[in-house]
Amino acid sequence: MAMVRRFDVEATALQRQGELALWASCTGQEAAQVGAGHGLAPQDHVFPTYREHGLAWVRGVDPLQVLQLYRGASHGGWDPSDHAFHLYTLVIGAQLPHATGYAMGVQRDGLVGTGDRGRDTAVMACFGDGASSQGEVNEALSWAGVFSAPVVFFCQNNGWAISAPASRQSAAPLHARAAGFGMPGVQVDGNDVLAVEAVVRAAADRARSGAGPTLVEAVTYRMNAHTTSDDAGRYRTREEEESWRAKDPLARVEAHLRATDGADDAFFDAVREESDELGARVRRGVREMSDPAPTSMFDHAYAAEHPLVASERAWLETWLATEPEEAR
Repeated sequence: MAMVRRFDVEATALQRQGELALWASCTGQEAAQVGAGHGLAPQDHVFPTYREHGLAWVRGVDPLQVLQLYRGASHGGWDPSDHAFHLYTLVIGAQLPHATGYAMGVQRDGLVGTGDRGRDTAVMACFGDGASSQGEVNEALSWAGVFSAPVVFFCQNNGWAISAPASRQSAAPLHARAAGFGMPGVQVDGNDVLAVEAVVRAAADRARSGAGPTLVEAVTYRMNAHTTSDDAGRYRTREEEESWRAKDPLARVEAHLRATDGADDAFFDAVREESDELGARVRRGVREMSDPAPTSMFDHAYAAEHPLVASERAWLETWLATEPEEAR
């Protein structure tokens, strides 16, 4: 969690310095994301939003690969098959139908309900309170419920959909909607990393067993603005922000570890040293990033090279070689 926080702080600073086009901060949501990631099995596949930096960290995605997306230095960032972690999705809610379809494919591949814990697979679909109002989100929930798709719908209710409060998204708690889709709904304290891990683990186990989907609502708070192009001070009060800063998930887990003798000063000193090293690597790595070759857009169009794609690549390579000034 501390590494994710440091990464987020560095990315925000880099955007302010003009090194990134935009940044969507996850500060305040580390417990929800890290807890959720540790509640999954290695083979479980995650469909994230654009803010799942903590989940990306847990799944082993290099932070610099995430920053390539926000710098415009990559067409994708990472190979989803390497981490069972899909690419970020900017379109609100669009990843949920994809996740449900992927989960139905898992069913048809016979990877659900076999009893083999190393083989049975669950799918996690991430979204926020604002996305819960999108039509395709409700379509995905309905479809998953009808077909018992092995999906954990993980909603991080961070209180705000840009400037719209959660109270304008739903008159009832979001997890209560689950009953209408024929699945259980669970609300969890999203700032309690251990509680989130336990709830997600139970939901993922249920999905892998073939019992169907679960809607998990993790109640947390977006401590920073929606993105670096937003000014949260225009629509929420300082008192609200301060009340949630008192519930900071990092301070909370540190207090728990100290109270239970789970960690000592030496441990936290080592964490700070490691986070400093990460910060330096992130700053250096972003400034050393090069623009992608134009032909790299063809690299992952298909799982295997397609003749049409090969011909398009060859045409572009020829044009770049013969028209260097125009290509520039």
